[in-house]
Amino acid sequence: MIDQFVPGGTKMIFLWLIPLLAFADPVVPDCGCNKAKRSPVGGQEQPTEQVIFPKLAKKQYGERLVDLINHSEKFNAMSLIPGGKYVIGTREPIFPEDREHERKVAINAFYMDKYEVSNGDFREFVEATAYESEAERFGDSFVFHGFLDEEVRKKFHDFRVAAAPWWYKVTGASWRHPEGDPSRNVEDRLDHPVVHVSWNDAVAYCDWAGKRLPTEAEWEVACRGGRKQKLFPWGNKMMPNDKHYMNIWQGEFPEADLAEDGCKGTCPVDRFSQNTFGLHSMVGNVWEWTADRWDEEEKVSPPNRVKKGGSYLCHESYCYRYRCAARSQNTEDSSAGNLGFRCAADPE
Repeated sequence: MIDQFVPGGTKMIFLWLIPLLAFADPVVPDCGCNKAKRSPVGGQEQPTEQVIFPKLAKKQYGERLVDLINHSEKFNAMSLIPGGKYVIGTREPIFPEDREHERKVAINAFYMDKYEVSNGDFREFVEATAYESEAERFGDSFVFHGFLDEEVRKKFHDFRVAAAPWWYKVTGASWRHPEGDPSRNVEDRLDHPVVHVSWNDAVAYCDWAGKRLPTEAEWEVACRGGRKQKLFPWGNKMMPNDKHYMNIWQGEFPEADLAEDGCKGTCPVDRFSQNTFGLHSMVGNVWEWTADRWDEEEKVSPPNRVKKGGSYLCHESYCYRYRCAARSQNTEDSSAGNLGFRCAADPE
């Protein structure tokens, strides 16, 4: 994929935009995080180390965690989602180009994590395996401008995403240092969702935990909690009884988040219980990777994968994707400060 970064000079911006505008797709309001993708350098941008999660790791690090714990412990923080025939998507797509149309699916019963994988969870995985995330190996990741001071913004001014200039590609940003500030880690937010994790990182964690990523259909069935054709996991009203049920943007995007839901940026993974399956923050907080490719016919490498749920940067006026039916995508190696995941598992 080719990143578009905003160049420094006004004249260069003008000259650069002329050929782009001739072929530009219609503008779709969103927070721009699906445009925060890695850029090939010399045709192929790759991290220093190619091995994501060595097959020999099972022997190198001993028996997998799933072999060390019993059945009840494995599924302790998961909910059983009934199998059957379901309808996902919507009859009234908000973003038709996202292909969020109504469709019928059949799934087997499965387990879904009640919570997004937290910083504490991911740290346990890293300590057990010496795993290094793709953002760490690339040396950078995408950070929302609201978490950067003026000095950092100036430093990385020419490394913004052209279509979404509030996203900065910041050296040193990773799950350990979400803002790219080496003096600030995640010790004070171990219960927040891990971010700056790629699809490959998520798959590696799931494999270590004896789990897997949910398919898009599984994710959406779990999100709906047994309800049919509802916008949100709890129904159609965004704030029943004037109560916040999710962590999204309040205020004028991208400049002023009023944090009326009590969260500025991510919030603890157990903050918002959202449906009858006991699942928390299925919508809002952070986008979540799924197992599915965005388009099976797409001839790109690395491929785009579906992500669901929206994030703390979503607002109805700009990125109305914190709905069960909504969907978006990023390349497998992409990472950002509002992108995480949760695991699924098959009954034993």
